[in-house]
Amino acid sequence: MPYEILIRPQARKMLQSLSRTDRIRLTEKIVLLGEDPDDPGLDVKPLEGEPYYRLRVGNWRVIFDRQDEVKIIAIEKIRPRGDVYK
Repeated sequence: MPYEILIRPQARKMLQSLSRTDRIRLTEKIVLLGEDPDDPGLDVKPLEGEPYYRLRVGNWRVIFDRQDEVKIIAIEKIRPRGDVYK
């Protein structure tokens, strides 16, 4: 059963401001993440010292929270690689 995906307003705003190509690439990966967050084809890693995970899509990073009990993935941030961990 797929996960429900919630995108925080700040992440949604960033996604909408991207070029069409980046937006489509990120959206496709987020959809795949919702279908199977354990897919080895997705570059997902837990963040050290934080309850979040990161999904790598080219130079972009999607920071998300995963709640397996209720099948929800909450996208917290979408940022370029250098910015996201600050």
